[in-house]
Amino acid sequence: MTSAPTLSFLLFFFFFFSSCSPASAGLCNKYDKKALLKIKSAFNNAYHFASWTNDSACCDWYNIDCDARGRVIGLSLFQDDFPGTIPDAVGDLPFLQSLTFHHLPNLVGTIPPAIARLANLRFLDISWTSVSGPVPAFLARLRALDYLNLSFNNLSGTIPAALGDAPSLTSIDISRNKLTGPLPPALFRNASEAYLRLSHNGLSGEVPPSYGSVRFIQVDLSRNQFEGDATFLFGRGKPAQQIDLSRNKFEFDLTRVEFPEADLILVDLNHNKIYGNIPQQISEVGNLQFFNVSYNRLCGKIPAGGRLNRFDEYCFLHNKCLCGAPLPAC
Repeated sequence: MTSAPTLSFLLFFFFFFSSCSPASAGLCNKYDKKALLKIKSAFNNAYHFASWTNDSACCDWYNIDCDARGRVIGLSLFQDDFPGTIPDAVGDLPFLQSLTFHHLPNLVGTIPPAIARLANLRFLDISWTSVSGPVPAFLARLRALDYLNLSFNNLSGTIPAALGDAPSLTSIDISRNKLTGPLPPALFRNASEAYLRLSHNGLSGEVPPSYGSVRFIQVDLSRNQFEGDATFLFGRGKPAQQIDLSRNKFEFDLTRVEFPEADLILVDLNHNKIYGNIPQQISEVGNLQFFNVSYNRLCGKIPAGGRLNRFDEYCFLHNKCLCGAPLPAC
């Protein structure tokens, strides 16, 4: 006979895991299921979709998330080698909030206009694929879109100015593509704080001065062909954590730059045409973990104090006339 303590434990175990199981388990909206089976068929019923069977509830399928009503709100396909293009059927999931195609090297073709039908989409990640073509302007029609990751693809062309019309967009990552042309001045005009990552492209021109009013948490413009002044990306009271402008053609006076002090952990300015002195105020940045101004045209004594003492000579080499530790004395 089961003892009272054991019975109590079994009852606790049952009710605990029952309460933690998804409320949508066993549910499946028939229209969502039809759309998902079309997606499976478009990828030639690859093994990745083995759990997607007609006699099971779609909310129990691998890579699927549902709400309490059984409507599909999340679709994540990742880390596989099945070939194909992004199916138009993804646009037939009207409650979808999150859509991910990640690390799928044989995913080709362009980003389909059907995605613009996803009125509730907040998170779009198409990364580490072979998707090509332009960054679609129709993404601006996604009024709820907050996060856009199109990194590590074969996208080309310019960044569409229409993205500035997306009212909720606060995070953009289109790094590691083949983009060219200038930055749209109105990007993030609706955002109070923003993340922008555009490294390893062929983008050019000057950073629009309007970006000075954007409170960037992260801005990575490295390994492009940007030029001109970018001092307005800095500022003592800004919330920036990472500012990477390395390997461009930026040309401005670092002397007049004030660095964010509260959260800044990374500043990378190497391989530009930046001149002037390194401001003493950088020594007041308490959480700084990475600082590199090598291969510029800087002069004067390297400030001492704070966390600057942790950076070696390679962070300061190949400037016009920088001196002082860790370089030779002035």
